[in-house]
Amino acid sequence: MDFKTLYTQKLTTAEEAVKAVKSGDWVDYGWCTGTPVTLDRAMAKRLTELTDVNFRGGILMWKPAIFEIENPAEHMTWNSWHMGGIERRAIAEGFSFYAPIRYSELPRYYRDSKTPSNVAMFQVAPMDEHGFFNFGPNASHMAACCEKADTIIVEVNKNMPRCLGGFEESIHISQVDMIVEGSNPDIASMGAAAPATDVDQAVAKYIVNEIPDGACLQLGIGGMPNAVGSLIAESDLKDLGVHTEMYVDAFVDIAKAGKITGLRKNIDKGRQVYAFGAGTQKLYDYVNENPECMSAPVDYTNDIRQISALDNFMSINNAVDIDLYGQINAESAGTKQISGAGGQLDFVLGAYLSNGGKSFICMSSTFKKKDGTVESRIKPTLDNGSIVTDTRANVHYFVTEYGIVNLKGLSAWQKTEAIISVAHPDFRDQLIKEAEKMHIWKRSNKR
Repeated sequence: MDFKTLYTQKLTTAEEAVKAVKSGDWVDYGWCTGTPVTLDRAMAKRLTELTDVNFRGGILMWKPAIFEIENPAEHMTWNSWHMGGIERRAIAEGFSFYAPIRYSELPRYYRDSKTPSNVAMFQVAPMDEHGFFNFGPNASHMAACCEKADTIIVEVNKNMPRCLGGFEESIHISQVDMIVEGSNPDIASMGAAAPATDVDQAVAKYIVNEIPDGACLQLGIGGMPNAVGSLIAESDLKDLGVHTEMYVDAFVDIAKAGKITGLRKNIDKGRQVYAFGAGTQKLYDYVNENPECMSAPVDYTNDIRQISALDNFMSINNAVDIDLYGQINAESAGTKQISGAGGQLDFVLGAYLSNGGKSFICMSSTFKKKDGTVESRIKPTLDNGSIVTDTRANVHYFVTEYGIVNLKGLSAWQKTEAIISVAHPDFRDQLIKEAEKMHIWKRSNKR
């Protein structure tokens, strides 16, 4: 097969390519840094002629042109597998909606779903000598998505890193219907993490003290996991491994500090495994053609069976709030969707099944409202409409700047006592009063 000839035959303009989209279609729009750019601009122009076009994507790094058209709700819906700030704002405009799912289930959803996948369009790295277009740091669910799509359109970006993998990290030209050579924008950056606060540092110290040499790490996105990463990079820990959903800048820092070898991993020895990555240019440069890094589909990275096969697995994630029953909300503020279920529960479950494994849910004990008042993130019960991301039966370690507690297996009164013990001191007495009303406080408990 002459790949160059085939490439020329399939090469077209963005304006011609988007004509494949019809009213009523379901259109997959890539994922994270793989969201189309040149195709998106052409799609925005065509969209005003169409109705009821349903787009799917997630973790938008910039505002797509299709969001900018006049009255987008009259022409489209945006259905997100994981919300970000751009998508949250679009909810108020009536065309953006969250699609709840455990992230690990996404490839199977595509393969089994009866919902059509009419068109898939997304950014890729340039074709290699074997005819493959690499998904960049977005293996995630893209192979499964392409398997079900009636029409596949790739937008080539010369700046997309080529992320080596084990499987399902690329698509072959024989499977592609149309090729568009894009405007080659720089890969979108999340920006450098904000400097760690005193609270972040306090939480990080509690967690790092629990990590042994040879541990395998998963870090969530956010200030606290990044603070943990920074502290690990400065620590005496050695022979660490990586098996994570999202590859973040902190892993690059830990690796460059010589802490990551992966040599004690039970599977994928020596490889840093991830489903997708987003961060600064430092990250994109590091994962580009790096054989130490392994881009893999999310139903592998987040599979509880794979996680649990790795000894001393350490899962570190954020939360929005927790109640006195031990229920973790990591994705909403009441009825306002903030992010999504993601893979947090997969890693909480998998880490506990790992030999020596631990999962940590961390957060600041309080937050400041717009009017300047301070509220506790530890609540008697979750706010009306808040989502339970991790059930009270599954949470292992819970960490604030006031301490770390192991909640696994505790009776209701023990669990309540442990949670209140790491609440901000200004709120503990009121939490005790509420716990007494709910009959989950024992009179002999510590005060």
